[in-house]
Amino acid sequence: MLVVRFRKTAPAGARRVLPALAGAALPEELRDAASAALFTAGHGVVLDLAPGPLLVGIGTPARLLDWEQAGAAAALALKGVPAVLLDARGLGAAEAAAMAAGMALGAWRFDAYRRIPAEEAPPRALTVLVDDARAARAAWRDASAATRACLAARDWVSEPANILTTRDFVRRLRLLSRQGIEVEVWGRKRLAREGYGALLAVGQGSASPPRLVTLRWRGTLDAPPVAFVGKGIVFDTGGISIKGAAGMEAMRADMAGAAACAGAMLALARRGSPCPAVAVLAIAENATGAASYRPGDVLRTASGRTVEVVDTDAEGRLVLADALHHAVSRFAPRAVVDLATLTGAIVTALGHHRAGLFGNDGALAAALAAAGEAVGEHLWPMPIGDAHREDLASDIADIRQCLVGRLLPDACHAAAFLRDFAGEGPWAHLDIAGVDTQDAPHALGPAGATGFGVRLLDRWVAMHHEEADHHPAPGARG
Repeated sequence: MLVVRFRKTAPAGARRVLPALAGAALPEELRDAASAALFTAGHGVVLDLAPGPLLVGIGTPARLLDWEQAGAAAALALKGVPAVLLDARGLGAAEAAAMAAGMALGAWRFDAYRRIPAEEAPPRALTVLVDDARAARAAWRDASAATRACLAARDWVSEPANILTTRDFVRRLRLLSRQGIEVEVWGRKRLAREGYGALLAVGQGSASPPRLVTLRWRGTLDAPPVAFVGKGIVFDTGGISIKGAAGMEAMRADMAGAAACAGAMLALARRGSPCPAVAVLAIAENATGAASYRPGDVLRTASGRTVEVVDTDAEGRLVLADALHHAVSRFAPRAVVDLATLTGAIVTALGHHRAGLFGNDGALAAALAAAGEAVGEHLWPMPIGDAHREDLASDIADIRQCLVGRLLPDACHAAAFLRDFAGEGPWAHLDIAGVDTQDAPHALGPAGATGFGVRLLDRWVAMHHEEADHHPAPGARG
């Protein structure tokens, strides 16, 4: 991650970044060059006056996200510049910290297995020139917690499946105990003993065994925890219902839901959130082999419900069924939010701009959507109709996993399936297929993994679940 420092004096040798507000006067020595370039300080517009400063437009900011996005735009524009000076004099502490967070998000690259030429390398060090360094550092503590956690999730999602096996993912998650997070891992024997037949079935065709990982942050409030549930398929071949070869390499990111949930827990721990929280991560590889589960099989889930398998490439909802039951039955949470790269149908519906939002509680859905708007991780409400559940009726099991055929509302059917395992309390399902990675640079980072969901969940908790005397309906506003 970009190394960030806040100072009242400028170091020598760093490339200067100057925020520019719409309608505000630029330093006199820059006005002619900016005017010649028709620079208007529009939001996210960058003007590189090398070897002089890089101007980045803020527009007319109305929220901290505007400053974050401007910072990311500046970082994306700076290549081959190892040290940067952000001139944030005149800005409030929160705005300076937000712009630094945006620059950290924009400067992220996954370079564990490649060499980036020096002239293409992003900034590595950032000095933020501020009027009040102490206040800026205090604002940075919370901003950096979510930023670092988001970048950790991006790293996990970017790892290839021959490196990030189920065992290796668990090894990395165990390291979260250093942050005060309790980590519990159930292996194959414990899963079999407890009857977690759906997760076991999905993972049984792989040499890399399935795991159920529970992360727990105790917090300080005497209240039930919020629960995050994540799909952690480290690679998805489709199983017996095998995928086509084109694009299958992207299936290393099929654990992005679990990465987001783990990242959110890391963010809460880093900033010492008072809110108790738990994350349940269903980790497996959906591979093909002699032991692979088959279409037509009937699985008994941890809840006792039986599921008729129709398509082994609809494995995400199966592992989530067991994980949701685990979260609800063992922790009695005040609200449950699951995240999963679940369906291609949601990408057809929403493209790469928003995640699908399903659920059984309007207040919870509204709270999550508001948190997403605040951090630039946008949601769109989707329906679960009675007909979607009726379509899943099975003549040999309690429920069918999915339907067979093209042009079906499979994202809605998947959500209807999950609802059966989510309990009676407030629950929301975020289908993040299409937003877990991006093929081109975006408002908060380069092409690649986005860490979608980490900052959203952290902001939702901060907005609604951190007051000692606040225990209304879980989605309600405090």
